[in-house]
Amino acid sequence: MGRTPAGQTREKVFRFVRDRLAGGHPPTVREVMDAFDFRSPQTAREHLEALVEAGRLNKEPGVARGFRLPGRGEAPTAMIPLLGRAPAGPLKAAVEALEGHLPVQTRRAPGDLFGLRVKGDSMKGAGILDGDLVVVRRQPRAEAGEIVVAMVDDEATVKRLRLKRGRIELHPENDAYAPIVPEPGAVRVIGKVVEVRRKLE
Repeated sequence: MGRTPAGQTREKVFRFVRDRLAGGHPPTVREVMDAFDFRSPQTAREHLEALVEAGRLNKEPGVARGFRLPGRGEAPTAMIPLLGRAPAGPLKAAVEALEGHLPVQTRRAPGDLFGLRVKGDSMKGAGILDGDLVVVRRQPRAEAGEIVVAMVDDEATVKRLRLKRGRIELHPENDAYAPIVPEPGAVRVIGKVVEVRRKLE
């Protein structure tokens, strides 16, 4: 079997990096090398540098996972903490163990944002599936209809905020689940979901 033309390989490298960025996991040069069975990191680096020169990728100097997709007037990239799992189903104890960091493009202070990995399918009607990553902006209040991360007593959940007669209700986007109607004062909004990311493979 003949060798794959360099242009075809480079296109595959671009698609690999693009998909990893869409899933919130920018690859390192060595991860690109491993994904394509290149014999050395230099081969992977040459493909990546060629994509940067062609304007198809941007690279933040001095950052191992600094590749990103170009865009007009784009916000700078910041690394935010990825904090365990947030149930999108029956209430479960909140897990806030630091899993790592997530690159996001934002003009806000990075401390205003954090990431959570969703567990459960109660929000599938809103396009938030089990295993998705959500980017959350810390804020103690939200508007009716917005998707929030809320604490009920000592448990966290991802739900759509509804207000009925001034009382907070947390609604799923899946008919298999019932709304959560906490006692007054028992619920606290942690933040608003502002982005959803999904890894396709």
